[in-house]
Amino acid sequence: MNNSKSAYEQESGELLEYIEVNSGANPEYSVIWMHGLGADGHDFEPIVPILGLPPGLAVRFIFPHAMRRPITINGGMVMRAWYDIIEISTSRGQDQAGIQHSADKIRALIDHEIKRGIPASRIVLAGFSQGGAMAIHVGLRYPETLAGIMVLSGYLLFPERLQDECSTANSATPVFVGHGTQDPMVPFALGQATVTALGAGQWPVETHSYPIPHSVSQEEIVDVGRWLQGCFKEPLDHSEAS
Repeated sequence: MNNSKSAYEQESGELLEYIEVNSGANPEYSVIWMHGLGADGHDFEPIVPILGLPPGLAVRFIFPHAMRRPITINGGMVMRAWYDIIEISTSRGQDQAGIQHSADKIRALIDHEIKRGIPASRIVLAGFSQGGAMAIHVGLRYPETLAGIMVLSGYLLFPERLQDECSTANSATPVFVGHGTQDPMVPFALGQATVTALGAGQWPVETHSYPIPHSVSQEEIVDVGRWLQGCFKEPLDHSEAS
């Protein structure tokens, strides 16, 4: 009898390690921001002070580190990733176990922020590349209403399952989609397909294209900062967090 366990089963139920950056004292809002393949939580840490958030807007930014795993598309090299990538595709050959494992870990981070006093309606899920794919995958399925979902150079996983699996609580959650038109890693067409799928479901989508490769530009950072302020325009009702 084989009693071996997968890496997912062997891992404890502890929260993912993360970097925390606060834009002000006593944060009343949270952004959980997932990095891309091969990066870590430090990748977007420097973006906080250049988002242009007003001094009175206190936001807690959580930048988690994905676990390390071998990546098929990179010759089996071990690196931080939210799931294995066999090919750049929305459905075919997807690492469903890895996606589910990371989704559970991201949901645990949301729940942790709620326990810390930030209600779900004051939490944004964000991510770049496969981190963006995870942000929208988890966000549209989360059972409580979120403040927003941000997808930078990412794509929608399993679009054919979206209507069956999406949460009613997040059926009107604003979504930001930004993508480079010259992206050689996650084709611009995948970003456009994400926008089309969300539009068909009548989600309020704000979409931007930029003449850049697989990266983030200053123009995009400005757009993201403005969009975040729109997500956090209402003051926190402390009775929500009690």
